[in-house]
Amino acid sequence: MPFALAGVFLLMVLGAGAWILFAPTSGTPGQVQNVAPLYVAVDEFVVNLQPEDGDKYLQTKFTLQVADAQQVELVKANMPKVRNRVLLLLSSKKPSEISTPAGKRRLAAEIVSALKQPFTDGGAPQQVSELHYISFIIQ
Repeated sequence: MPFALAGVFLLMVLGAGAWILFAPTSGTPGQVQNVAPLYVAVDEFVVNLQPEDGDKYLQTKFTLQVADAQQVELVKANMPKVRNRVLLLLSSKKPSEISTPAGKRRLAAEIVSALKQPFTDGGAPQQVSELHYISFIIQ
């Protein structure tokens, strides 16, 4: 009888060990999962910039990187608010502020920050992580 109990115990230990070694790890807490990013295309903007040495215009187009499909739908459903926020921000800039690579990066960070703000009072912030320029022309 003691040998039978020892055998059953040994089988249980081996089974648990095999399960730990071969179990799927996709749901393991703390593990980084390789998930493809999702993007939302935003239509082109053409805005007057703040004057410095004559009238200047900015023509730009970009995409937003968001966390998941729910965020894609949230941004699309609120596109008028997205465009309004971006339009006000872009039209407040001087050409010299956004003509350098560093200026473009700062502007992208400002746009992301503005778009993370909740679309409704008391709502959750949007999960916009990055902005990727498609075109950026100052004339």
